[in-house]
Amino acid sequence: MWLRSSWRNAIYTAASVLTAVCLVGAYDLDVQSSDSIKDVAKQMAEDLVSFYNGNEPGQTPGLLPQPYYWWEGGAFMGALIDYWYYTGDTTYNDIASEGLLFQVGPYNDFMPPNQTLTEGNDDQGFWGMAVMTAAEYKFQDPPEGQPQWLALAQAVFNTQAARWDQEHCNGGLRWQIFTWNNGYDYKNSISQACFFNVAARLALYTGNSTYADWAVRTWDWMVNVKFIDHNYRVYDGAHIGDNCTTITPYEFSYNVGAFLLGSAAMAAYTNNSNQAGEAEMWRERVDGLLNSTEDIFFYGNDTNNKVMIEIACEPVNLCDTDQLSFKAYLSRWMAATTKWAPWTFDRIKTLLGNSATAAARQCQGGDNHRMCGLKWANNSGAWDGTTGIGQQMAALEVVLANSIQQAEPPVTNSTGGTSVGNPGAGGSDEGRVDPVGRFYGPVTTGDRAGAIIVTIIVLSSLLAGVAFMVTDETKTFADNWASFRSTFTTESALGDIVAGGSATKKSITTTTTVVGDKGKAVERGSSTDTGEKIPAAAAAMYPTPAAGKLQKRPDSFRRSLGPRRVSGADFLSPSPVSATDAPASTNRDSHVSAISAGGIPAPRASVLKKQRHGA
Repeated sequence: MWLRSSWRNAIYTAASVLTAVCLVGAYDLDVQSSDSIKDVAKQMAEDLVSFYNGNEPGQTPGLLPQPYYWWEGGAFMGALIDYWYYTGDTTYNDIASEGLLFQVGPYNDFMPPNQTLTEGNDDQGFWGMAVMTAAEYKFQDPPEGQPQWLALAQAVFNTQAARWDQEHCNGGLRWQIFTWNNGYDYKNSISQACFFNVAARLALYTGNSTYADWAVRTWDWMVNVKFIDHNYRVYDGAHIGDNCTTITPYEFSYNVGAFLLGSAAMAAYTNNSNQAGEAEMWRERVDGLLNSTEDIFFYGNDTNNKVMIEIACEPVNLCDTDQLSFKAYLSRWMAATTKWAPWTFDRIKTLLGNSATAAARQCQGGDNHRMCGLKWANNSGAWDGTTGIGQQMAALEVVLANSIQQAEPPVTNSTGGTSVGNPGAGGSDEGRVDPVGRFYGPVTTGDRAGAIIVTIIVLSSLLAGVAFMVTDETKTFADNWASFRSTFTTESALGDIVAGGSATKKSITTTTTVVGDKGKAVERGSSTDTGEKIPAAAAAMYPTPAAGKLQKRPDSFRRSLGPRRVSGADFLSPSPVSATDAPASTNRDSHVSAISAGGIPAPRASVLKKQRHGA
């Protein structure tokens, strides 16, 4: 008995310990072990994809559920590509490929018509950077007949280059593409950063100097307008009303991260093309941006213990839905920078290693006790109580980034790239800001002729309907026409109507002939005082009129005429029409431009907000 009781207690104790370990749920990550990184990343990726339903029946591939905006769907697909790149696990490749291709829009440039209420240049840019990554990492190419990754990135570049706004602030891209979106009068750093990033990487991938020229032009504009200062700090943006002189001073990690990777690409491009002076200049810019990144977005005493932080909102618990994901992109781009600027590896690897360890330690949330929160720094490993796509994607990316040394280098056209490009991609949609023109094209002679024909048909149908409503079926055509014409040609009748007096009528005999003319005023007293001609068959049912007036029709006669004809008012009164949503690209509130269906959250990198219209 005693032995059996002892075994039972031992089993219960072991089970309790195992349960406690499972409930704690924090990952024991070793950033020096490839196997440990892959094991933790696999579970984090599984939890990240649990938020996504775009691959389920009846859902839209590429779109994230509310309250996430369209742009973050592109960032999400980029995370799945990174997961495959670092681990070799193809589990989510089809989800990523389907999501990217489903959102390309009718012109294959990531301008889907259902996103026009939310899509800005930065939104489009995130999808462009995702497909650029797919080309560089040799992600599975789309099927034949589908747009290819490199061509899609070129289309994004071409459409944005055509939107370069020289008239205001002497250059730069506006935040918004369409005039009706809040923020159209604002030029922000992230729109320029995405454009710069794609241009620099296209220059390196293709060797085409035109892309490099645009990257240089964008960098110079950022410096001239003081969005990038002499310490390489990158500020949010400014309104065009005062020529971009009043700068919004907020700093967000994805701004500096996008410029960091783009500058590394330019350093590699100029080095490959034997431009020694230019290569040295871009190296200095990489170092300056990395210094700024560490100083602003890492918390700690020195490089050996600093941990990543979203400084503008994280310490005060004010990060919005967009900002919760920013550390994912900084982690992603810092790691990728080491491939094109290898002298940065040791420093970046240390910062990312510290951050990954801290991030994994606090992943104790959710029902499975392993969901990740936002706060990694200075939190003693405690979960902050939040979960979501942004937090999960950030933790996944910083963990994956610690495998960068073992990952294959990005390819170019000359080093094994397989993605097919198209330098003219997006040309039929270049710079377009009018969705009607985008989807229907210019008006042709044939369009005008068709419009005339349709107008004639509609007017004819309308006139026929009016004629039907005012015609009395008990009269001949000639009588109806005479009555209709007399209504509009007799001045005295019009005067009586305007004055509110009695109407005139024709004197009616018991024959089918009208014997009187309009214009003779009579007292309106019976239901037949309408000027109607009474058929002979009905006249026999009436006694001789007294004092020139018809007597009231008997009930039997009214019944014989059948039901009353529906009036014109009945036909013309409008029926309720339900409003339909305008085509979405969206979400941003901003970024609406991204709102949940009833509120307006704060934008990603700006104090401005977009309006979200529907799902």
